[in-house]
Amino acid sequence: MIFRRSLVRELTATALGLFVVLLGILFTNLVLRLLARAAGGTVAADGILALLGFNALFYFNILLSVTLFLTVLLTLSRWYRDSEMIVWFTSGQSITSCLKPILWFATPFLAAIVALSLYLSPWAERRKIEYERQLESRDEIALITPGLFREFPRANLVVFVESINTFDGTVRNVFLHSVDDGKDVTTVARSGRLEEAPNRDRFIVLNEGRRYEGRPGTAEFQLVEFEKLGRRIEPAEVRLSPTSTKAIPTEVLAFSENRVERAELFWRLSVPIAALVLTLLAIPLAYVNPRMGRSFNLVAAAFMYMLYSNCLNIVQSFIAQGKLDFWIGLTLPHLIAASVVLALFHRQLSATGLLGLPQRAKAAA
Repeated sequence: MIFRRSLVRELTATALGLFVVLLGILFTNLVLRLLARAAGGTVAADGILALLGFNALFYFNILLSVTLFLTVLLTLSRWYRDSEMIVWFTSGQSITSCLKPILWFATPFLAAIVALSLYLSPWAERRKIEYERQLESRDEIALITPGLFREFPRANLVVFVESINTFDGTVRNVFLHSVDDGKDVTTVARSGRLEEAPNRDRFIVLNEGRRYEGRPGTAEFQLVEFEKLGRRIEPAEVRLSPTSTKAIPTEVLAFSENRVERAELFWRLSVPIAALVLTLLAIPLAYVNPRMGRSFNLVAAAFMYMLYSNCLNIVQSFIAQGKLDFWIGLTLPHLIAASVVLALFHRQLSATGLLGLPQRAKAAA
C-alpha cells in the first residue's frame, strides 16, 4: 500500500510538471505559426485566439501520450538513480509490482487519449475549417495589416495603409492600385473609412487624395484630385469546405473503403494503442545501469519512441497507397512493439527474479 501511494503521488507530480512544460511548448509553436499567418494577411488578427484553441485541442492526444510516456520513464529513472528501487526490491517488491499502480494512474490518460483521437480531435479540425471559412467570408478589408501591402486577387487590387485607428475604424495614408479595363489606376489618400449604404452595400470612402489613371506604354494619362471618393467593396465569396480526412468523423471512416480514409482510421486507432504500449515500455527502459551512464536509458527511450512513431507513419502511408492491408497494418507494428516490451520485462526479471531479489542471491541462499 505504501509503495503504491508513493509511486502514484510521484507520478502525479511529475505528470503535472511535464504537461505544463509540453503545453507551453505546443502553444508557443502554434502562436508563432498563427502570428506569421496574421502578419502575412491570411488570418484576421481577431481570429488567432479561436484558431489557437482548435489547433491545440487537435494535438492534445499526442501531447498526453508523450506526457504519460515521459512521466513513467522519468519517475522510475529517478527511483533507480536514488536507489529507491533497490529498497523496494529488497522489501519484496518486484518490477511487476509497478504494473498495477502505473496502469491505475494511466487509465484516465488513456481514456482521454481515446476520446481525443476518435472524437474531439476530428471535431476540433472541423470547427477550425468552419471558422476559417467564416473569417474568409467577411469583407477582405478586415485582413488589412498596417504597414504591409495586401493583395486581393479576386478584386485585382493592392492595398497599403500606414495606420488604422481601432476606435473609429479610420485609416490614414491609403494607397490603392488596381487594373480597370486595361488601365492602371493608382489612388492615394490622406485618410479613409468604411461606410454602409442603405442597401447594405459597403464602401471604403477616401478623403483628400489623388487618382492616377493611364495605359502603360501610351501617352494616355489622367490625374484627378478629389475631396471624397468611394469604392465599393465586393463581398467575399464563401469557399467550399476542403476535403480533409482529419476532419471526417470516426464513425464515417469506420464504414469507408477509401484507402486514404482507412489510413486516417488506422492513425486514430493507433494513437491510444501506442500510448498504452509506450507506458509499459517505459517501465523496463527506466532501469539505470551505472556502468553505462545515468542518461543512457533516456537516450534509448528517445530512440525507441522515434522508431515506433516513424514506423506508424510509414505503415499509414503504405495503407493510403494500397500497399498494405488495414488489419495487417493495425496489428503488425503494435505486436512487434508489444514483443519488445515482453522481451525487456523478461530480461529484467531474469536479472532480478520475480520477487525482485537478484538471481545470484537466491542461488546462494
